Amino acid sequence: MFDAVKVKDQCVEWIRRFFEENGPGCNAVVGISGGKDSSVVAALCVEALGADRVVGVLMPCGRQADIDCSLKLVEHLGIRHYTVNIQAAVEGLKAAVPEELSLSVQSLTNLPPRIRMATVYAVSQSVNGRVANTCNLSEDWVGYSTRYGDSVGDFSPLSRLTVAEVKEIGHLLGLPYDLVEKVPIDGLCGKTDEDNLGFTYAELDRYIRTGQIDDPDKKARIDRLHRINQFKLELMPVFEPDL
Repeated sequence: MFDAVKVKDQCVEWIRRFFEENGPGCNAVVGISGGKDSSVVAALCVEALGADRVVGVLMPCGRQADIDCSLKLVEHLGIRHYTVNIQAAVEGLKAAVPEELSLSVQSLTNLPPRIRMATVYAVSQSVNGRVANTCNLSEDWVGYSTRYGDSVGDFSPLSRLTVAEVKEIGHLLGLPYDLVEKVPIDGLCGKTDEDNLGFTYAELDRYIRTGQIDDPDKKARIDRLHRINQFKLELMPVFEPDL
């Protein structure tokens, strides 16, 4: 029942309205991974604002095996882009940590996404930009993002759309098939998103939209991930003194 044409047009208009209200003449700045989400967000911004007002930021960490996908996307859209290799920044921060403090596996995993977001904002503030968040509803539902990394931004076109819906819009926008259907990977641990999650996006999307899922163990896992990651989608708690 998903009407991709209707939703795409609504999203394009929403992006235009955001920029009219939050920075007329500003550029949309998108971290480009070469996957479907950043590709669709960039394409939506191009349709909303024009290619001359969209800036892509490519951020390999050392050698990125699929960097050609990112290059293919920016060339397809004809947008200005910058490549910033974050490896030296990641290694520099790790080296600056005192020897007596052993960084956890989770810290080491989340460090590159946080440095990437710092990089995107550095570029954005240098090109009169507003940063696009590229997370989708499926990822947000189970907390598959890094807080203060890829979970943030100034505006978020896809946060209410599932993976399947994002793909439909990607095809509608005429993006290269291999970018829209590319197997999602985080580019950091060598595993696919679905390997890490323990269920497929098709199963998750169906559960989100219909409440139906065949495997009770996967239902329990999705429910648990949704519950423990809710804080990522909420504003930081603030103490309100009784003055």
